[in-house]
Order: sequence, then C-alpha cells, then structure tokens
Amino acid sequence: MDIAATMRRLTGPLAGRIEMMIGRAVIAAIADAPQAQAMQIELLADEVHDGVERFQGYGFTSHPHPGAEAIVVFPGGTRSHGIVIQVEDRRYRLKNIAPGEVALFDDLDQIVHLKRDGIHIESLNKVTIEAPDIEVIADSVVIDSPDIGLGGASGAKVARVGDDVDLGTGKIISGSDVVRAE
Repeated sequence: MDIAATMRRLTGPLAGRIEMMIGRAVIAAIADAPQAQAMQIELLADEVHDGVERFQGYGFTSHPHPGAEAIVVFPGGTRSHGIVIQVEDRRYRLKNIAPGEVALFDDLDQIVHLKRDGIHIESLNKVTIEAPDIEVIADSVVIDSPDIGLGGASGAKVARVGDDVDLGTGKIISGSDVVRAE
C-alpha cells in the first residue's frame, strides 16, 4: 500500500477547499441600500456571485465603482457564501504618500491627508461643516479669500484692525472690501 497516494486521496478534498477559501475578484455591481453592502463579483472565468456581503471597518464606508478589485473569503472553502473583506481601486489610489501618512480620498481628487507636517484637506467642490458650535484653538488663523461673509452671503462691510473709520458715522473710509457681516 502506497502511503503517499493514500494521504493524497484522503487530504485531496480538504486541500481543494483550502485553495478555494480566498480569491481575487472584480466588482461588477453594488447594491448600497441593504444593511450590509451587497456586491456582484466576478472571480475565476465564468464564476459570478450575486449578493456577496462586503464587510467594512466600523465608522468607514465607501461605494466603489464597478471594475474595482476585491479580496473575497469563502468560510469553510465552499463558494456558496463569500464575504468581501477588502476593496482596492488602483485607478484612483492616492500615490507617493510618505511612510506613516494616512489619507482618505475619492475618485474626484477630494482628499483628507494626515501628513507628517499637518493635516491637508483638498477639494475642488464646496466644503461644508454642519455643527451647533465650532471651536478653533490655534496660535494663528489665516483666511486667504477674496470674499469673506460673516453670518451670511451678504451684508454690511466690517472694519478690520487698521482700517480707517469715521467714528462719528461708523462708515469705513478705507480698508476692507472683502469682509461683510449681516
């Protein structure tokens, strides 16, 4: 009796299941409405799985584009119930960040980058902060803008330190053209 052949025969099914436990996939479609994001993924040739749950880290979520790549785990090695555990989209990945740095980014080049020398936020779109109170504690604050509205989009001009003001009328004689308050 050939012991090696017997061992291959006995362990063969187990080895096959182990080999099928982890796979690479391409995302074909995403359903973002369910409690857990559900994906249609393409694995091996002609192997398509629908409704595969995606596990995301607590407090973080994203909606990747079709064509992004994924790592899929199949508990027990059976391909009937996969779980997407990681998604990568090399088309949009922020590149060349320094060791130790972290960034959040999207496909529109909007970035929150924790850099070695500070935090950098970048967007070509409007940035909105909604909160009942905002507190800024800093040694210095610089606002570089050609148009500053305090309390609204329009209003009376506000004098800055150093502006010439008629103390009798309160009218700004020279200085601020960019700061207004309602």
